[in-house]
Amino acid sequence: MSKTPHLHTTHPEIVKRLKRAGGHLQSVVEMIESGRSCLDIAQQLHAVEKAICQAKKTLIQDHLDHCLEDVVGPLAREQRRSIDEFKEITKYL
Repeated sequence: MSKTPHLHTTHPEIVKRLKRAGGHLQSVVEMIESGRSCLDIAQQLHAVEKAICQAKKTLIQDHLDHCLEDVVGPLAREQRRSIDEFKEITKYL
């Protein structure tokens, strides 16, 4: 049973960001193993964390913008307000 790939236009950007974060994470491991300063390591870890968080945020926003819209379908303006507010508030996660 094969499934059709679930792809959105933002997925290549997310993959690129995660690959970059993976490279930074490998650098952090090497920094720790070579005895680099905690400040340098913390800065690199912060960069990895931010890259992963941004990738997650982009993925969630894309999902809400496309998949939720497909499920909900066309709604009257009053019914639509709750969905729009939900999508807007998730930007602050």
